[in-house]
Amino acid sequence: MWIGKNWKDYKIISTGSGEKLEKWGKYILIRPDPQIIWQKESRHILWNKANAHYHRDSKGGGEWEFFSLPQQWSINYDLNDSDVHKRLTFNLKPFSFKHTGLFPEQASNWDFSFKHIKKRINSGAEVKLLNLFAYTGGATLAAAAAGAKVTHVDASKGMVAWAKENAVSSGLNDAGIRWLVDDCIKFTQREIRRKNRYDAIIMDPPSYGRGPKGEIWKIESSIYSLIKASLSLLSDTPLFFIINSYTTGLQAGVLNYMLLTAAKALNLEKNGKAEADELGLFVEDDGFIMPCGACARMLW
Repeated sequence: MWIGKNWKDYKIISTGSGEKLEKWGKYILIRPDPQIIWQKESRHILWNKANAHYHRDSKGGGEWEFFSLPQQWSINYDLNDSDVHKRLTFNLKPFSFKHTGLFPEQASNWDFSFKHIKKRINSGAEVKLLNLFAYTGGATLAAAAAGAKVTHVDASKGMVAWAKENAVSSGLNDAGIRWLVDDCIKFTQREIRRKNRYDAIIMDPPSYGRGPKGEIWKIESSIYSLIKASLSLLSDTPLFFIINSYTTGLQAGVLNYMLLTAAKALNLEKNGKAEADELGLFVEDDGFIMPCGACARMLW
């Protein structure tokens, strides 16, 4: 399992009965998680001292109950590779469907990309990176902090604006990031026609969503063709490709199989090494690892 183990400003304190107790900076949140099908076997004292609690309803929605939580706050994440240290700052706020604007388990991918981009750049080469379904920019900032020229694409104007705020807070407002509000599938198709190429690609597609003009995205029917199309955007000296999934049925092995199949069809698999695993985070009160999604990577 690939574990986001370098957090100082975030941790899962306890889990059980469909919920997780988390510490985001100095604030305690309780949020639901469908993977937590076990009961609470210990009652941590902070379950009763949360700053906010997101309650799910029977129809799949829900709402926040606030006790003492600001409208916005921030946390930091430190990227370290050899003697290189970069601090990322993320602005957080509670919004629809339990979210805060960050997926902490992605830290293992940030560390991976930071390390390999720095290594390539230190060899004297340039790295152009494409981040699709880029959300609030965690992967974008990690890549930019390593020195990559990043193109950040998301269909939500609000998410792209939020990502820009995170870049400013992280001191990366002058990193030359290309910010685009666009449908990721259509953008990829246009990039193929324009013959643009990238050395690294990251994608974190949602299970379901809509583009800026109402385009419908459903992962099961669209993901393989998008993987294959995106792989065709890689340069003659590819660095890596990363795909994440939080969708039931798209486990790590499935992602890996799709990635290898698409890479083989494009003659990209020979010099690349593909691997896949679950993403995870430590749980403080029992020392176990909480699974938080699946990921496949190919490194050349």
